[in-house]
Amino acid sequence: MASATLRRRLHHGDVDGRKYERYDATTESDTLSEPLLGSSSSDTKAGYNEERTLEDIWEEERKKQQSHWTLIFSQLIAQWAQWIAKVVFGSGSLFGRFLSLPHISSGGRLLPPPLSLLQEERLRNIKRRIEIPFDGSRMEHQDALRQLWRLAYPQRELPPLKSELWKEMGWQGTDPCTDFRGGGYVSLENLIFFAKTYPESFQRLLHKQDGTRAEWEYPFAVAGINISFMLAQMLDLQSGKPSTVAGIRFLEFLEEDEMAFDNLYCIAFQMMDAQWLAKRASYMEFNEVLKSTRTQLERELALEDVSSVRDLPAFNLLYKK
Repeated sequence: MASATLRRRLHHGDVDGRKYERYDATTESDTLSEPLLGSSSSDTKAGYNEERTLEDIWEEERKKQQSHWTLIFSQLIAQWAQWIAKVVFGSGSLFGRFLSLPHISSGGRLLPPPLSLLQEERLRNIKRRIEIPFDGSRMEHQDALRQLWRLAYPQRELPPLKSELWKEMGWQGTDPCTDFRGGGYVSLENLIFFAKTYPESFQRLLHKQDGTRAEWEYPFAVAGINISFMLAQMLDLQSGKPSTVAGIRFLEFLEEDEMAFDNLYCIAFQMMDAQWLAKRASYMEFNEVLKSTRTQLERELALEDVSSVRDLPAFNLLYKK
């Protein structure tokens, strides 16, 4: 009989100060260790093949009918329970919210609630976006870089795509195309969305206008690319369907907000800058600040009364004066 070896991976996220573990169980072989249908041991006992009486046959049929009606009755009960939860109590009630909460499966993974067609479509769209690499040879991607410059510096002349001026925005070299790497094209889309949707917050972070700044500051544009990558990981968007606490809450956001990923990005960027100032960090501590930003955002996403991006406490940071 072939044996199946289970491999366990732990994914840790700090939610409300507690470690949260998720397990993935996979098998090294797809071979079944026993047939799906087979005779039970009682069927093969000596004497089973002896001739049965008519009374035995009637008794067996009676038990089959009883089992059949029991199954039908249990299915009806289950259907009525679902109807009561959805129609009578509603998803907004305490009981309805409890029934809609994700549950832990026997393998330890969080099971997200069923998605609507709209959620499925929007999830596919964001997955498609994060899989597009940045390609500096594509005119569309070059135009997006130019658009970002115009949004960042509306009063200044547009420089060539290779220029020392790009360093002022926080690119590491004269050619911003070399800085995307794992961030992909979506990270540039995130920056553009930030500049267009929350221009005052974008300008504050770009020009480092809040608080007492470090002598060696984080580069704005490159920090934005790192935030896009962090957010995609935190929301578990590389998997078939998100199964982390943050990822499942994100699925709820998609029902009402097609741009939930981009809006969360803007909040995460503002949170990161606030963490930077609170820690009085400098360039070499950027990764530590990014980790603490992720922890804080995960905590806010786990709050019970959060049902949209605007419900997050950190959302107000985008409009502070």
